[in-house]
Amino acid sequence: MKSNDSAIDVRPIAGGGPRRGERQGEQRERRGEWRGSLLAGVGVLSFSGSLPATVFAMRGFDPYLVAIGRAVVAAVVAVICLRAAGAPLLPPRAHLRPYVLIVLGVVLGFPLFSGLALNSGASTAHSAVVVGLLPAATAAFAVLRAGERPRPLFWAACAAGALSITVFTLTRGTGRLAGADVLLVLALLSAAVGYTEGGRLARETPGWRVISYALVLAAPVTVPVTVVLAVTTPMAPSAESLSGFAYVALVSMFLGFIPWYAGLAMGGIARAGQIQLAQPLLNLVWAWLLLHEEIGAATVTAALAVLVCVAATQAGRRTS
Repeated sequence: MKSNDSAIDVRPIAGGGPRRGERQGEQRERRGEWRGSLLAGVGVLSFSGSLPATVFAMRGFDPYLVAIGRAVVAAVVAVICLRAAGAPLLPPRAHLRPYVLIVLGVVLGFPLFSGLALNSGASTAHSAVVVGLLPAATAAFAVLRAGERPRPLFWAACAAGALSITVFTLTRGTGRLAGADVLLVLALLSAAVGYTEGGRLARETPGWRVISYALVLAAPVTVPVTVVLAVTTPMAPSAESLSGFAYVALVSMFLGFIPWYAGLAMGGIARAGQIQLAQPLLNLVWAWLLLHEEIGAATVTAALAVLVCVAATQAGRRTS
């Protein structure tokens, strides 16, 4: 009888228990992915105003001052937050390399290249379409960093997206890639690197600390450069330019990264990165509402083509 009782007691644990635990684990994973996507969506909404805000800021300040000075203002906020939390001001030495890549990517690279592109004559709508390949670039870097082997569909979709962007820029310009387009591509690659490295670090470190450490690490460069630019470049501050600068410094350079990095860490860099699909269309809406730019059929068509290509990269990102 004892052996039978023992058998009866063991069966439910061995049969139902693990399966129930697996289902609960899957549910928690799905809830985490949804929360990650939601947080990433908040980040994308924050970043979508960066291009028009940069245009406003450059109406009163030098493009280089806008690109570098925003990081200084954000660094001050970062230091205050780190001190308030009792956290060290510098990241661990073991993570120095990825933080340097974040600095080069999103603290310096993207603001500088995108601002110079806008200052070179690229419209906000045009820039939004070119930067629309950012989700695919971010997913590609995430795949390479994770050591996965994506399906051929992934690379085919990336190539198709690059082709659609090339056709768009050639037909909208003089038949060749303009300097502004090269700057936008550099901005795109910079952001993709910074997003990927930040998302990886945010798996172990809260997103606000990741961007805070990057801003503090960049301060020895950004602070003296900003001081020199503030002294040597003309300034014509106005309510419009100051509001634009405040947005790119506080929202684009700091606050937006808090939910964005948290979302990438929680939902997966490639998966949560799909939320970036909405950014080109949001950029077009802000350009129309705030800057009164005309959005032609070619721009809308190119933006939709990019969305289709990027969606295909997400469908083909899993290993075969």
